[in-house]
Order: sequence, then structure tokens, then C-alpha cells
Amino acid sequence: MTAFTVTVDDDEVRAALAALAGKIGNPRPFLLAIGEDIMERAKRRFETSTDPAGRRWQPNARATIEAFVAGRGGFGKRGINKKGQGLAMGKKPLIGETGSLRWQFHVAASGNAVTVGNSMAYAAIHQFGGKAGRGRKVTIPARPFLPVTASGALYPAEKTRILDALNEFLM
Repeated sequence: MTAFTVTVDDDEVRAALAALAGKIGNPRPFLLAIGEDIMERAKRRFETSTDPAGRRWQPNARATIEAFVAGRGGFGKRGINKKGQGLAMGKKPLIGETGSLRWQFHVAASGNAVTVGNSMAYAAIHQFGGKAGRGRKVTIPARPFLPVTASGALYPAEKTRILDALNEFLM
């Protein structure tokens, strides 16, 4: 299993977490709740095919759709059949036969930190995009599902949700 880690070092969030730690002896339950909330929003992005800012993910490449349809009996003697047309029309980005990517999230909390990750080896290439395949000849577009940019910053709406939850708890 290959995992990827992105550390978000946001001064405002870090200060709110430090305030939380100063008020309660064990922030772990609250941090886990924040992590679970982030994870649930990440899972829903697979249904809406949108990033944390609400932008649509790029559609599947033709080769992806053709491979998906071919593997499920969607081609006949004259090309794509009616079943294949239905399969092609319903194929969402990042949702394969098992849906593994959207179900392999995990949440952990330790000290003043919470971690939300995905255990699939190909999670990072789909989150950030890049070159893949034999000889790295295939360009995979970024389809972010976690609330962090390639530079390690939180998406503004996600940061607001986290800070609001922390501030509400502190009051």
C-alpha cells in the first residue's frame, strides 16, 4: 500500500487548534469529529464530480470510457451497443467498478492534529494530477476530492468550515 501525505500548515487553523488544546485536556474527540466531517464531504464529491470549490471535474477521457464499456459487454459486432451507450453515459470520473477510491478514506487524530487520508496507491495522482502509465505518457487531470491544494493550502470554504467548528466549540 502506498500512501501520500500533505501537511497543511495554516497559521489561523493552527492558532484555533492551540486554543482548543488550551481549553480542554483531550482534543482528540473533537479533532476526530472534524476529520470525519472532512472525510464525508470528500466522499460526496465523488457523487457530484466536483472539487472542494464546487468546480466540475474534467470528464473522463475517451479511452477511459471505452475501456469501461468494453469490460462490461458494451460492444457488439457493429460497435457500441445500447448497453454500452448507457454505461458510457453513466460513467462518472474516478468511480470505477469497485468504487475503491471513494471508500478508502481514513481519519486519525494525535496531539493537536487531525489527518484525513486515502489508502489507495493512485489517490495522489487523481487529487493533484500528473503523468502516469507506461513511460508516463498519460496525463491525468487533477480532480481534487480532499480539501487541500497542491501547494498545501486549504480551500477557503473548507478552512472557514473548520474554523467555524473550532470557534463554535470554544464558545
